[in-house]
Amino acid sequence: QVQLVESGGGLVQAGGSLRLSCAASGRTFSRYAMGWFRQAPGKEREFVAAITWSGGSTDYADSVKGRFTISRDNAKNTVYLQMNSLKPEDTAVYYCAATGSYFLRFRNEYGYWGQGTQVTVSS
Repeated sequence: QVQLVESGGGLVQAGGSLRLSCAASGRTFSRYAMGWFRQAPGKEREFVAAITWSGGSTDYADSVKGRFTISRDNAKNTVYLQMNSLKPEDTAVYYCAATGSYFLRFRNEYGYWGQGTQVTVSS
């Protein structure tokens, strides 16, 4: 069992930065790959970024590549999403999730989800 709690969302102007954190409970955090997804109003939840259990490999959606960075600290049971050069279209609720699967882009592969944190980017 893994419980996930996101934090760090808020309101920021276009071009600004935010860092999201996702704190996980349980001693098995390091066994899971972690992902960030987002959901804007009226849209489906979409993949943003993912990181393998060791942190040795990462993957990004094309829309955020070069602007967002995912990282993890297994000693702190925490995964991060550094978001730079934010755009209004990044506005969404951001969710972190945990999976034992290798298919990190697919939300159905994730068995554990946080409650989400709102990110709003003003123009």
